Amino acid sequence: MNDPVKVACVQAEPVILDRAATIDKLAQLAAEAADGGAKLALFPEAFIPVYPSSRWARHLTHWDGNAKEVFGRLAQQSLRIPGPDVDRIAEIAQEHSLWLAVGANELDGGTIYNVLLLFSPAGELVLHHRKLVPTNHERLVWGPGDGNGLEAVETTLGKVGGLICWENLMPLARFALYESGVEIYLAPTADDSEEWHVSMQHIARESRAYLLSCCVFQRASSFPPEVQLAEGAELVGRGGSAILAPDGSYLAGPLWDEEGILFAELDPARLYEERQRFDPAGHYHRPDVFEFGVRY
Repeated sequence: MNDPVKVACVQAEPVILDRAATIDKLAQLAAEAADGGAKLALFPEAFIPVYPSSRWARHLTHWDGNAKEVFGRLAQQSLRIPGPDVDRIAEIAQEHSLWLAVGANELDGGTIYNVLLLFSPAGELVLHHRKLVPTNHERLVWGPGDGNGLEAVETTLGKVGGLICWENLMPLARFALYESGVEIYLAPTADDSEEWHVSMQHIARESRAYLLSCCVFQRASSFPPEVQLAEGAELVGRGGSAILAPDGSYLAGPLWDEEGILFAELDPARLYEERQRFDPAGHYHRPDVFEFGVRY
């Protein structure tokens, strides 16, 4: 990372279970982020077409009722990669000269995967990572991912990489990013707890990278009637997106209980300053003692 860059976390609700309309909304919000000066914009986990919250995904365990119907609709509204919807997202990135990072459901055969996609301003899909381990109720929805995308990729902004939600609690998955030199660390999530921020502050300090955590925002009233929500508050996901510096301090956010776009200016000097005393894959790493590898 050689030059200052402005980035954005886009905390927004999808048009739930409607892929085309959600991509329309993504296009509008990407334009707003670009108009605000951002060169990189991150959207939440599983933004297209919805994150399967435990408030409704628990009903997928039922043998009767509408479990198959709801799963089927989620599958039909998921992305196919490659495909025309992916091409459209690439065009949005290109139109607005953005590095565009999007969380999505991906359908491959009959299995849905939770993916993080990064598109370049040239309209290229440069990073495609499937979440390694679906957490708890998510295992009713998603298949397990693999090692592809467990690396930071070179961009015009610096080295960008990311992990999805609780993958960020996996030490070896994090180290894969550290070893590849991550400078802008993406952490789309559905964890809207205060405790999540404790982890994000630690990971920013541990990675000595800038960290963007973009969280799911959903309202119960936005769900179609066929989705059976368990009793609870109107907010199914209350957000909590934030942008953190390499010392774990906040540059923007957290943003709770509403849609919005967070912006922050990233200064490359801070990357070098914070790595004087600790560099997780550099002078504070002992490859003569530890051996690490990723199976792709």
